[in-house]
Amino acid sequence: MATSYQVVVYGASGYTGKLVAWKLAKRDIPFIAAGRNAERLQAEMAAIPELAGHDYQCVGVQHDLASLTALFKGKQVVLNIVGPFMQLGQPVVQAALEAGCHYFDTTGETDWMLYLKQEYAAAFASKELALCPANSYMWTEGAIAAEIALETPGIDTLDLLYYGDSQISVASTMSFLRMCTKPMYHLKGGQLVQWPWATTYDVAVPGVHRILKAMPWGGAGEPVWYQGDARVRNCSVLFALGNQEMFMQIAGLLQQFEAEHRHLDAAAQEAVTNAIGQQVTQVEPPRETPEVHRAQVSCLARGYTQSVSVVLRGSCAYSQTGVFAAEAAIRVLHRQLKAVGFGSGAAILGARQLLAAQADEGYLSYEITPH
Repeated sequence: MATSYQVVVYGASGYTGKLVAWKLAKRDIPFIAAGRNAERLQAEMAAIPELAGHDYQCVGVQHDLASLTALFKGKQVVLNIVGPFMQLGQPVVQAALEAGCHYFDTTGETDWMLYLKQEYAAAFASKELALCPANSYMWTEGAIAAEIALETPGIDTLDLLYYGDSQISVASTMSFLRMCTKPMYHLKGGQLVQWPWATTYDVAVPGVHRILKAMPWGGAGEPVWYQGDARVRNCSVLFALGNQEMFMQIAGLLQQFEAEHRHLDAAAQEAVTNAIGQQVTQVEPPRETPEVHRAQVSCLARGYTQSVSVVLRGSCAYSQTGVFAAEAAIRVLHRQLKAVGFGSGAAILGARQLLAAQADEGYLSYEITPH
C-alpha cells in the first residue's frame, strides 16, 4: 500500500511494542515499526496475528539523533518504547522535537520524567507538541483515578496504591530496578520529598483480606504530574504485587544494592542494575490473559472536610499500555488532544476518555465512593 505513515512505534519488536502494534491495528492506524534490527522487526511483526492484512512498514534505524530525526520527519507522533529511558531516551525525544512530532513513551522511570519536565517541557509547549512520558499503565492509570477524585471540589491530597499480578517484561525489569535505586519522591505540601531507600510498607488493598507489603517503586509518576498543580498539595504512591514472594525477593535485591553498591558512581550503578535485571529475567512472558493477570489502582483522596475513594479494577496491565499508546496516536491524528506540552496521558488525552477506551476493550471498570 502507498501509505503516508504518520505514526512511528520505536521499539516495536519488544514485548510492549508488539502490544502497541496490535492496538494500532485494531484501530486501523497504519504505522512504521522501527528499531535497530529490521529483520527482527519483520519476524516479530509477522508473528502478531492481529497484524495480518494491516498496513505497516518495518524500518531499521540507527539509535542516534541524525538517523532518528530523518525517520521522524514528516510524521505526527512518536511512540517510544525503548528503555531504560534514562539510558536510551534522549536522542529519541530530541529527534521528535526537531522533527516536530508529538512524543509519548512508556517509561516508569521518575528521573527520566523529571529530566523531560526540566529540559524539554518549554520547547515542546512552544511548538504546541505533546510531551507525555509514562503514557502507560504505570503511571497513567493512577492519574486517571486521581483526576476523577479531583472532580470532587476541595480535594487536595491523593493517596494512591497500585496492585497487580502481571508478569514483568525484560525491559520493565531493567527499568524498575534502576528507578528503585534512584531518589524516589512523594509530594508533601507541594514539594517533592524523598522516600527512604529500600523500604517496604504495609498496605490494605481493597478486595484483598491480607495485609501486603508495598514499595514506592521508583516514587511513581503522579507526584511529578501534580508538582506545581494548584489543586494538589500532597500525593503519594505505593505499589504491591499479588506475588508477595517475588515482591520480597525484589525488596531483598534493593536492600543488597544499598549494602554493596550505593557507594558507586552513577555509571557503575547503572551497570549493576542492568546486570541484576538480566539475572532476574531474560525471557519475555507470554501475552497476558484476564483470567490470570489482574490489576487494580486505588485512590483515597482528601480535602479539609471532603473525601472520596476511586477504585479502578481491571486486567492485563501491559495490554492496557498498548491501548494508551494507540489512543494517543488516534487523538493526535484526529486533532483531539486536551493539552500540549509536558503532562500525563490523563491530562493530554482526557481521563474519562481513556477510562472509556479501556472499558470498551474490557480491561477496566471503576467505582467512586464519596465519604
